[in-house]
Amino acid sequence: MKFLLIGRGKMGRLLKETALANGDEVVGMLGSSDVAELSEMGKVADVVIDFSRPESLPEVCDYVRRTGTPLLSGTTGYTAAEMAQLKALGACAPVLWSANFSLGVAVLYRALRVVSDVLKPDFDIEIVETHHNQKADAPSGTAKLLLDAIDPSHVLTPVYGREGNTGKRAKEEIGMHALRGGTVAGTHAVHFFGPDEELEFTHRAASRQIFVSGALHMARLLPGKPNQVYDLQKILFGE
Repeated sequence: MKFLLIGRGKMGRLLKETALANGDEVVGMLGSSDVAELSEMGKVADVVIDFSRPESLPEVCDYVRRTGTPLLSGTTGYTAAEMAQLKALGACAPVLWSANFSLGVAVLYRALRVVSDVLKPDFDIEIVETHHNQKADAPSGTAKLLLDAIDPSHVLTPVYGREGNTGKRAKEEIGMHALRGGTVAGTHAVHFFGPDEELEFTHRAASRQIFVSGALHMARLLPGKPNQVYDLQKILFGE
């Protein structure tokens, strides 16, 4: 397949390396300094793969609207308004966005959807995510994804760290904590603290390769699909 990559960071470089090793063609790789060149490009690829930063969204949106090229995006840190712009592209092309393309995280998301409603009445819930010291956004997109799995109706109140005399923990709050350091590819832990017991779900990424392999696998499924926004969970689990 032919891929057009947006983002020259570590993920972008590993995407290129893996795609070429698989016998695919990378027709272009743009970063923040030259993403504006999209305005001069026609449809040159089977799929656009975007692992850049939110600042590139306007150029990516214009390109997809103009060419109808399928888009797979793993960019995180979008505002609600930016995410709405991204999802609006489903009228022009097949679009798949996910904060995490790991199969393990997809299964964790599904597990949390199953168990959370059973535990929420009596358990306090905290989410802790750990990433390398170069990660720009916090909490991570994956942590937000897991929060959505636990609280899809947004009934709970996220508390981003605690400091000072915070008083008694409110029942309706859910803690969100971000750790940064070293070269950690990504660790996410969800703690359920109940009366005299604790349940913990943890996913650890040993390297970025799992995200790259997952993204390339999903990218192969997009060409030829009807124009709309696709959900990773529904594709993986056949819903």
